[in-house]
Amino acid sequence: MEKPRVLHVITGLSTGGAERALYNVLAGGLAARYESAVVSLRDTGTFGVLIQSLGVPVHALHMRRGAPTPGVIGRLWRLVRELRPDVIQGWMYHGNLVASVTARMMPGRPAVVWNIRQSLYSLVAEKPMTRQVIRADRLISGGADAIIYNSHLSRTQHESFGFRGSQSTVIPNGFDLERLQPDPGTGALVRKELGLPADAVVIGHVARFHPMKDHPSFLRAAVRVVRENPLARFLLVGREVFPSHPALAGIVPPELMAQFVFIGERSDVHRLMHAIDVFCLSSLSEAFPNVLGEAMASGVPCVTTDVGDCADIVGDTGIVVAASDSEALAEALQTMIRKSSQERQLLGQAARERVKRHYGLGFVVGRYTDIYQQLLTRERNAY
Repeated sequence: MEKPRVLHVITGLSTGGAERALYNVLAGGLAARYESAVVSLRDTGTFGVLIQSLGVPVHALHMRRGAPTPGVIGRLWRLVRELRPDVIQGWMYHGNLVASVTARMMPGRPAVVWNIRQSLYSLVAEKPMTRQVIRADRLISGGADAIIYNSHLSRTQHESFGFRGSQSTVIPNGFDLERLQPDPGTGALVRKELGLPADAVVIGHVARFHPMKDHPSFLRAAVRVVRENPLARFLLVGREVFPSHPALAGIVPPELMAQFVFIGERSDVHRLMHAIDVFCLSSLSEAFPNVLGEAMASGVPCVTTDVGDCADIVGDTGIVVAASDSEALAEALQTMIRKSSQERQLLGQAARERVKRHYGLGFVVGRYTDIYQQLLTRERNAY
């Protein structure tokens, strides 16, 4: 029997949370259950290569930044006519818009599912073109057959903004606990590779540079911490995150720089987690950050700002502080550092169990499958 065909349309496939989530659900079972293909409006990127390794074709349209052009829509339309998907799954604002526009041009109109993966505190924080795309999404949201949000806060914010909610649901990010698990041996190797002392308390921060990630507050908190804790080390991972960045320059005094390790963008974050004693998320805005769940699944206790669903994700296994408060962030990190290694390990074990109970990848893939099957059954019954 021929498998139903699902086409995923995403803005791009570089390193990021939505890209990771798409790869996870494909690897976790969607690629096996459906005849899957992926369209990246931009390039193949880091995750495009990983997705191709699953046997899933990836088609890159090389769209320039901004709104989708008629040329991009035309290339996608021809591709969709060739692939004949039963379901078009959009990912992120641009991908959702293009998925809906393309589906409307197709004979028989495939079912359209949107995936919204960020919070919406204010349009002011978005780039001008993204604001226009969000407004366009709001206007046509009622035409989507289903809308998936990855956090309850995101759903509330978008529906308050005017997104239609009759077919909306929340599916959290899912995590592969076989792949993400504590590994002290690898942790020791990573520390040696990065020049991190074996007896250091290592605080990790993983995020590309973006104002919403609030690297300045994190670094100000870190400076407070290292002045009182000579054994503390801060590992910063992320694209365009380096001490000479104009937005970060001068925050870390030269005499303390030895306690900070900047390693830029990495594709092996799951491996780096093994070298971290505490993970910190300092964002001003999030929905459901993948990296927080990855840290918890790896047995790392977390300190996070109270944004998106982060407080619910961490529960009582970590510490939650107000966003944009470097003093509170510093005190939370100090609290974690003051704990014994065994106490941090117990918190990490509790964090992993929390992910296992609420955010297992199999459960999440099952939720996507349920939505697709409902839409496919509806389409069959319509004929």
